[in-house]
Amino acid sequence: MMNDAVLARLRDEARSRLEGAEPAHDFSHVERVVKNARTLADAEGADHDVVTTAALLHELFNYPKNHPESHRSGDVCAEEAAKLLRREGLPEAFVEAVASAIADHAFSKGATPSALEARILQDADRLDAIGAIGVARCLATCAAMKRPFYAPDDPFCTTREPEDKLWGIDHFYKKLLRIPEKLHTQKAREMAEERVQFLRTFLGQLEREIA
Repeated sequence: MMNDAVLARLRDEARSRLEGAEPAHDFSHVERVVKNARTLADAEGADHDVVTTAALLHELFNYPKNHPESHRSGDVCAEEAAKLLRREGLPEAFVEAVASAIADHAFSKGATPSALEARILQDADRLDAIGAIGVARCLATCAAMKRPFYAPDDPFCTTREPEDKLWGIDHFYKKLLRIPEKLHTQKAREMAEERVQFLRTFLGQLEREIA
């Protein structure tokens, strides 16, 4: 069982490093992912300490979205997490399990980890990308990247391939609506159903408003 004092120090470090972070990847996001991860760990019988720690530290480091090395954010974050855990004197097997989960969690990396705890972190993080909070995060990122919300000539990608580096709503079609098919655990898929339905409801309302 993770020592409460150690966990509190790790939480403080994670919160400190995310001061001033943009809303899509701030400490509130981390707390939601921790909550999701614990729910999934309960359902799947996973190691709670590994899952909780990996979720808590999975945003220690991020390159900006438009940085040429952005695909390496997970790897660098895993290295940073490992340094913290070793500083706390935690067992190397635990350090490696947490770091491995963090390294492979990002959607953009396209990795499918073998460890249950790593798959749970992926699922927990992806769940926070859909539903009402997913819409908010998507549009916050869109604004931060100074991208228009939608393509005026084809807002809903009916005659073209989605390009979310140009248009915000394209991200729904490029990634968000595909998340349920990428989830590993049954519990995550169950949790995703309502959230994806909300995405579709949002898109339907948006279509009516801009028609």
